[in-house]
Amino acid sequence: MRPSLTAGLLLAAGACLANAAEYLIDQEDGTRQQCAGMWSKKSWGGEIDPFIAVNFRAKPDSHGDEIVSLLIFEWEDGNYLGRFPSEDSEERKYICDGDAVKLNLCNKTETGQFIVSPDANASSAGSIFTTAVNLTAPTPLKYNVVKTGYYCVQTYHYMADKYEAVAVFQNAYGELPGSQIAKLPFYGGLTVVYALVAVLWAFLYVQHRVDILPVQNYITAIIIFLIIEMLITWAFYDYTNNYGNTLGSKILMIIVAILNAGRNSFSFFLLLIVCMGYGVVKPTLGKTMNLVRGLAIAHFIFGVIYSIASLTLSPDSAGPIVLLVILPLAATLTAFYVWTLNSLNLTMKELIERKQNVKSLMYKRLWWVLLSSIIVIFVFFFLNSLTFASHGSADFAPTHWKTRWFVLDGWLNLVYLVDLVIIAYIWRPTANNRRFAMSDELAQDDDGFEIASIGGSEDGWSEDEERKNLTRKRD
Repeated sequence: MRPSLTAGLLLAAGACLANAAEYLIDQEDGTRQQCAGMWSKKSWGGEIDPFIAVNFRAKPDSHGDEIVSLLIFEWEDGNYLGRFPSEDSEERKYICDGDAVKLNLCNKTETGQFIVSPDANASSAGSIFTTAVNLTAPTPLKYNVVKTGYYCVQTYHYMADKYEAVAVFQNAYGELPGSQIAKLPFYGGLTVVYALVAVLWAFLYVQHRVDILPVQNYITAIIIFLIIEMLITWAFYDYTNNYGNTLGSKILMIIVAILNAGRNSFSFFLLLIVCMGYGVVKPTLGKTMNLVRGLAIAHFIFGVIYSIASLTLSPDSAGPIVLLVILPLAATLTAFYVWTLNSLNLTMKELIERKQNVKSLMYKRLWWVLLSSIIVIFVFFFLNSLTFASHGSADFAPTHWKTRWFVLDGWLNLVYLVDLVIIAYIWRPTANNRRFAMSDELAQDDDGFEIASIGGSEDGWSEDEERKNLTRKRD
């Protein structure tokens, strides 16, 4: 057996994580095996039984002498593939040829097939299928998937220099790959959660509509925007699951990319003006607001360019031009980070110097929210780096195909949701919040008298009662 096949049979199979339901297979090392996660019908439901279909392109002029070895198996059954020629052999033999028949590793009727352990079907899940395909008139092959697992289609040019085939991994629920289907209920759930947040926010907004601050209008806008974004993202995955990768799904994908860039820009914009004290410490930001808006627009434009480039350029063909896409986005992102942290520190310093304890507590809470988010992100990235350090191992894709979507995308959405809910709670509409925002707290004097702060009063005043007390003192 050739060494390249020995290495490719299991190791290369693990490097293929499903990102589509249909794959091209040929004689090249990188494409002669394709793997994907598959769900059983019991796991996700559906109208059909899941299957893997393989269809070779016919070569009528081959005169029956071009044979391709085909193997379909579930990853956990990989140990049942191949046999050692002798007890002292260090390398298995995987293809049944004349030498293998002489060594009693397989029967003559199995010539051209992959060698499988005799007890494979009895001891394993019985998922191994192998055959020799004659390219003169190949027939479509169908393999039924009974249990959830990571399945691979492996080929070998036994007596064929060139060949082409298409492998289709069809799940019971629809067209989405097995590694992506969890995103469908995930984004549907996020849509419902943001809708509930919007209902609670709308209740407070209507109840205190006379005292609404400008910054609270921005929070209202971003909550509505998030509902739309999550709904369209869910619609993209639902449409793709029903109709596959059609023109409609590609249009929805572009819309989702644009909305994602808009969400990032809007979020950074809102966080920056909040950290500047807009609506609570300062009634207006003056010309600074135009600069913030300009930075947000620039970040949005660069984000859209980055999204389009990531959808149209492959990593192999991008080359140095990718820097022209990444660097502007990185520059605006860095500007937002530096400006936001600097503004938050200046706002907190100003409030502390003016002894505005209630307002400074709001910004201290915001500071802790940002710090906690940064810590969570760094810890998660550290754990992910440990996980992805084994990316080159054969077991990486079979082990992580069910959860990789969450590592790459899902958890960041949850961190964003928690941050938004906390910030919305801190800046929620309350009675007399406009008067509170524009008033100053009575500073403590030299004799030690001090105004009760939030959470520090012995009789348990609420934040709203504290704000009312402060505004009465001002009046």
